[in-house]
Amino acid sequence: MALKSAKKKSGQSVPAAVKLKRGYPDLHDHIEALKKAGLLIEVSEKINKDTEMHPLVRWQFRGLQNEEDRRAFLFTNIADSKGRKFDIPVLVGGLAGNRAIYSIGMQCKLEDVRDKWIHAMKNPIRPRLVQKAPCQEIVYKGRDLLNGHGLDDIPVPISSPGWDNAPYMSASHFITKDPENGIQNMGNYRGQIKAPDRLGMNPSIELRTGGYWHWEKWKALGRPMPCAVVLGAPPAVSFTSVQKVPENVDELHVTGALVGRPLNVVKAKTVDLLVPAEAEIIIEGFISTKYLEPEAPFGESHGHVNLQEYNAYMDVTCITRRRNAVMVSWVSQVTPSESSCIKKPAYEAAQMIHLRDNLGIKGVHKVITHETLTSLHKLIVIQFEKGTPNTEVWRALYGVASLRMAEGKWIVAVDKDIDGENGDAVFWAMSYRCKPHLDVQMLKHKAEGHGPRSMIDPEDSAILINAMLKETYPPISLPKREYMENARKIWERLGLPKLKPQMPWYGYDLGEWNDHLERQAQLAVKSEYWETGKWCAAHRRSDVAMNTEMRTLKDEPDYRGRARSKRK
Repeated sequence: MALKSAKKKSGQSVPAAVKLKRGYPDLHDHIEALKKAGLLIEVSEKINKDTEMHPLVRWQFRGLQNEEDRRAFLFTNIADSKGRKFDIPVLVGGLAGNRAIYSIGMQCKLEDVRDKWIHAMKNPIRPRLVQKAPCQEIVYKGRDLLNGHGLDDIPVPISSPGWDNAPYMSASHFITKDPENGIQNMGNYRGQIKAPDRLGMNPSIELRTGGYWHWEKWKALGRPMPCAVVLGAPPAVSFTSVQKVPENVDELHVTGALVGRPLNVVKAKTVDLLVPAEAEIIIEGFISTKYLEPEAPFGESHGHVNLQEYNAYMDVTCITRRRNAVMVSWVSQVTPSESSCIKKPAYEAAQMIHLRDNLGIKGVHKVITHETLTSLHKLIVIQFEKGTPNTEVWRALYGVASLRMAEGKWIVAVDKDIDGENGDAVFWAMSYRCKPHLDVQMLKHKAEGHGPRSMIDPEDSAILINAMLKETYPPISLPKREYMENARKIWERLGLPKLKPQMPWYGYDLGEWNDHLERQAQLAVKSEYWETGKWCAAHRRSDVAMNTEMRTLKDEPDYRGRARSKRK
């Protein structure tokens, strides 16, 4: 199916398509490759982006036993709960619905992915600046943004209907620049749709993201932070956006190394930043460093709903796009998911570089970040070659724990014959190849990292943790049962493979939900989230830190949070 071009609308010029010499696939090439490989499902039936789209795709992560049965979904007939139609197709699961899809995007065999990542991170290539670019074939700014051509023109779906308080961009690559040395950073952060010209930004400061450190520097200067958000791009750009690279390395340089040649970039229209020339949609603007706004709830990749907190926001100055733009949305939340499938090879390659090259540890065969339900950060397995000295094993265990402040709660060393991807095999090794009084160490004073924040103790530890619930938690970040059941009817009507649900396959409350959050979530599924955007604007504050959850603030009249239960 040929993707439809955008219709010409009043007040805009639609030039001929811009063609550049590339030598690497853009998103449209990637979609065609998925189609030829039989990995693309095209949905022409009308789909509600706020209640049906993500629940439908979610079923393949919670209802299909075999990963190879997952597919990419391209939605071409999109509406919201108010009946508004959108002319931009949406690709979900199209970059890493399974490893075969990811392999096509990486343009290499699965067994070569890790080494390709290692080579790219060690050999970055500067991008090539061009004057005209496909991503700027259509330009909206000024009054156009408030007259139907702002964020309201982009079909951003609701990821966890029933919990999320608005549509959130989940495959949004935020590009910022260090004001001191001019080095750009590109990180994938969630972005709440708050108004046609206002976008939220949560840089997940617990993961020590470059965008947050840039924000701190711009704040110290007393100036708003220039920012460009990439929404849809050549696959290599998206893959690099989730990678953890040193702060003095520009991710777009790593992208060039990943594709083996300079990436085409172009100057943004209203901010002093370089953006991928073959991007689908670019949102430009400035991040306030004076004020923060309420943001969330949103179903997060650690498997729980991230409750309301104060975070950054962008005042949008310009939106540019291709004439035949395709929007990309990632299924995140409870793992496995598309976002975890994208991150897993990148994280594992970064750990290998740290252990083998930075620390010079011998005998490391492979690092495996456990994915299902644990979200890659908490359980990490290291495989060793036969005969590796005991001292090297312990150096690697400490090395993984030290790479990032919150990575590794359970870190397990196993022989090469133990399949680190198989939890049963890892437990088998722990049961019969380990004596806890000799072979276990506990490291105290680790950061909690990416997960529900405890109101009892802000610190964490590795390796031995009592995992029983000891306090109330936010909801499980899956769509509520009613939306999943409705999406299942659509799934079956489309004749898709038979589902075998695995718990959890719908979200449910664990004690931290309240009427205020439920009211905002219900507005979202009715496509009335602009009301929540107004509420967020009315609650701006300059005396709080980013990521401060509102349940900790007692002076918020509209927020009736529940008190956390004390540890028994």
